[in-house]
Amino acid sequence: MDEKTTGIVTYLTLIGWIIAFVTRKEKTEYTSFHIRQMLGLIVINIAISVIAFAVGMAMPKMAMIFNILYLFPLVLWIIGFMGALNNEKKLVPVLGDKFQEWFKSF
Repeated sequence: MDEKTTGIVTYLTLIGWIIAFVTRKEKTEYTSFHIRQMLGLIVINIAISVIAFAVGMAMPKMAMIFNILYLFPLVLWIIGFMGALNNEKKLVPVLGDKFQEWFKSF
């Protein structure tokens, strides 16, 4: 796969991220950038899931309100995906620079 295709595949669910991570031929800055961005979004999504589950178990009526939190990573995912489609290294707002810092070994 070329760099642009790898960047796009990275944003196609966890399976796409794994495929992009395993099949990239060389560690270019472009592919590593998008792999780090999507890994950050995956971690954020898992954290929101754990929080929403815990709140749902403790206070079932509040669970629906916490499901609104899923809109945050969805919007960030759309921005990252659009950046990959346009062949740009575009940081996702708010946490993009942190994702690059936290996951710099990828």
